[in-house]
Amino acid sequence: MSHRSESGFEFSPVYEPLEGFDPAGKLGEPGQFPYTRGVYPTMYTQRPWTMRQYAGFGTAAESNQRYHQLIDHGTHGLSVAFDLPTQMGYDSDASIASGEVGKVGVAIDSIDDMRVLFDKIPLDQVSTSMTINAPGSVLLLLYQLVAEEQGVSADKLTGTIQNDVLKEYIARGTYIYPPKESLRLISDIFAYCQAELPRWNTISISGYHMAEAGATPAQEIAFTLANGIEYVRAAVASGLDVDEFAPRLSFFFVARTTLLEEVAKFRAARRIWSRVMRDSFGARNPKSLMLRFHTQTAGVQLTAQQPEVNLVRVAIQGLAAVLGGTQSLHTNSYDEAIALPTEKAARLALRTQQVLAYETDITATVDPFAGSYVVESLTDEVEAAAVELMDQVEEYGGAVAAIEKGFQKQEIERSAYQIAQEIDSVERVVVGMNKFKIAEEEPYEPLRVDPTIEAQQTARLADLRATRDQAAVDEALAALKKAAQGNDNCLYPMKEALKARATVGEVCNTLREVWGTYVPADTF
Repeated sequence: MSHRSESGFEFSPVYEPLEGFDPAGKLGEPGQFPYTRGVYPTMYTQRPWTMRQYAGFGTAAESNQRYHQLIDHGTHGLSVAFDLPTQMGYDSDASIASGEVGKVGVAIDSIDDMRVLFDKIPLDQVSTSMTINAPGSVLLLLYQLVAEEQGVSADKLTGTIQNDVLKEYIARGTYIYPPKESLRLISDIFAYCQAELPRWNTISISGYHMAEAGATPAQEIAFTLANGIEYVRAAVASGLDVDEFAPRLSFFFVARTTLLEEVAKFRAARRIWSRVMRDSFGARNPKSLMLRFHTQTAGVQLTAQQPEVNLVRVAIQGLAAVLGGTQSLHTNSYDEAIALPTEKAARLALRTQQVLAYETDITATVDPFAGSYVVESLTDEVEAAAVELMDQVEEYGGAVAAIEKGFQKQEIERSAYQIAQEIDSVERVVVGMNKFKIAEEEPYEPLRVDPTIEAQQTARLADLRATRDQAAVDEALAALKKAAQGNDNCLYPMKEALKARATVGEVCNTLREVWGTYVPADTF
């Protein structure tokens, strides 16, 4: 029987020692170049990874209640999910937002909502990750403003904004501005955080969404690292020194149930990135060479059929992430293929991480698979395949040029189509869906989103516009427009506008007026 990895490599029934394998060059020591064995010398032997749980739904008040529950249950960090209008830079009362307010995340229209979202959560004691891209600068500044109101100084804030717009053009679609302007705004964020928020991770360069769209492990890390290279180039071109901003870069990957290849993928990604940063960009700070990443278990592998089986999948996926050396982890809830997670399901997802951390022995030693014939062989294979794809991206002229030609999107769609065919033919077994089915599914009561949320948010916006100093808002938005037209950092006037209670949509629309919006070539 033939077994192939997700990236298409043929598995050998038995692996022998690798010919000419150089442990010193390929592995090094944990916490040292090329970081194959992990970015820190001790990894989890002294403390576990950060346990993040991704949450956000409906109103800011509902999400705030869930955050307090997660913190009470032992969560180390919060991950905020925003609704689609917020992700696209629209206010809840915009006509285009109708029917989507509060559906896939929390609706945030202004500083008023952000205050409610983090009410009574000490922002100097939690690490917050925000899954927001095109409007990433807006939500980061709202977070900083709320922290200031709590009396928390900017140098105490820790967390991440995803802020990875390039992958939106490839796999997700929540972009606003054209690539050139998006890169300009990201460079502004790098510079602003270097000066104002020194502990904040300025970007989470994401392969997760490409993997969810069908990318293989090799494609996932190749296209993610290629995007990372493009961001570094843009920042350097804007005048920033690589060793000043690179230590704050972070990455975001998926963890599938194919445990061995996933472990190899994470190890290969670290090795490639350290070499790129040292050899291509001349980085000298060891922290600039470290590929630090957050992992989320694979939502695309969850099934609506027999949803309790997802608990097993998530445990295996979480184990793969930990054995691969992740810095933080979100474990999906078993019911996410059906609806927003219930409180019980979210708690079970967190408990999965806690069992891995405190009831197993995987935290007792660094890089448990080091020297494994199969994992070292897979690591080399994934690395070679990823580097080949990265070279193809470079032949186009870099990630943006390849995106404009549709290269990454076509490669991922080809892989996704193959996966779909394999599932339909039962060549790829999905337990409970195309094999080992049951005649009748047990009833399940999903979490329902209140349909009145849109009306509530619209009323809040009407009250905000009636009670704020409109002249101050207009003046601040004009200053933002001037900065966008020139070369000044946009985040400083943007912060003043948000402080004056300008809305997310008003800020994003001001930039739309100057920079326009991106329209993919294949839509003409």
